[in-house]
Amino acid sequence: GLVSKLFRVDDEYTAQLNGTLCAQSSRLNSHEGTRRRETSITFDSQRRKANYLERDLVKSAIVGSKEIDIPECVHDVIGGMFFLRTLNLDPGQSTQVPVSDGKKSAMVKVEAQQREDVRTPDGVYKTVRYEIYLFDNVLFRRSAHLNVWFSDDRRRLPVQIRVRMPFTIGTITLRLEKHQSAAGVE
Repeated sequence: GLVSKLFRVDDEYTAQLNGTLCAQSSRLNSHEGTRRRETSITFDSQRRKANYLERDLVKSAIVGSKEIDIPECVHDVIGGMFFLRTLNLDPGQSTQVPVSDGKKSAMVKVEAQQREDVRTPDGVYKTVRYEIYLFDNVLFRRSAHLNVWFSDDRRRLPVQIRVRMPFTIGTITLRLEKHQSAAGVE
């Protein structure tokens, strides 16, 4: 859109999870305007430590480095979405999920709020809306609301994600555009 024409954003995020969907490592290569950064996090479940390293690729300098304590099984922010797909919370139920961004680790409240129909380019989905309490000094300092709508069926597809921040152009909404099953794998 217009913003990407004015300010180029080209970020690539990868994560490795183990068989129980706990984080093992993650890497973010970000190219935002003239800024180029590489952030890597290694999650060591045996030592219960996460190692965070952020590099400025333009200046060839380390911007940040940190080691923190984590629980034996912790989820990165994006990989945690896969874990949430395994939960079967009904509206009104909530749980706590261990999440880390490598700089901080927190027990994050996840609340199933209500069933809703969500219209996407791929069709209308029956969903359950969840609120994930990552903001307001839980994991991130910034004030915001994060909602995720998962399909209310066995596939538990992430149909819509919305982040609302308290400023004028402060809502980001991502919607499922197309779902394609590969040989029965969802």
